[in-house]
Amino acid sequence: MDKFPLLWDGKASGELTTEREALYTWFSASCQLPQKGLWCAWVVGERGELRLGILEPAGKQASIRRRFSDRMTMPLGKILRGELRRADVPAGAEAWEAAPEPGRLFRAGWLRQRLRGMTGALTRTENGRRYLALLYDKGKPFPLTTLFCFARIRCIQGRTYAVFAFDDRETPVFW
Repeated sequence: MDKFPLLWDGKASGELTTEREALYTWFSASCQLPQKGLWCAWVVGERGELRLGILEPAGKQASIRRRFSDRMTMPLGKILRGELRRADVPAGAEAWEAAPEPGRLFRAGWLRQRLRGMTGALTRTENGRRYLALLYDKGKPFPLTTLFCFARIRCIQGRTYAVFAFDDRETPVFW
């Protein structure tokens, strides 16, 4: 059995456990829900994500236990963490806006310089953070290489992006 944090808004809010059984993997997630509403548990791997489903509330805790075949779990790659997400917001449907000149979103000179000339960027703000999505192609240099460890690879509107989060001081944060 392996254990991973179940994150919400970048903070641990519960636990995700995995357990192999023949050609299947059992996933169990449990946490205290951050707000009222429907919440989904997700598994986040190096190469992809898998939606476990809606957590079932029971008192102050909520949980889900699901089993998936290797065919469903292999595309994830190495599992990194679990995530808690609102069920009423489809994956990738956050309020992203086009950022034709992403450098203009920031005051920091070093960041403005590294973003100069980048095209196809998206941005959004949520909970005091600015998210910046830069187009990602495995065959090309990684966008913002100096910040690669802060990026999450996500599919947004059918395209692959490296997504970075910045706090209100324009400091990159893990999320």
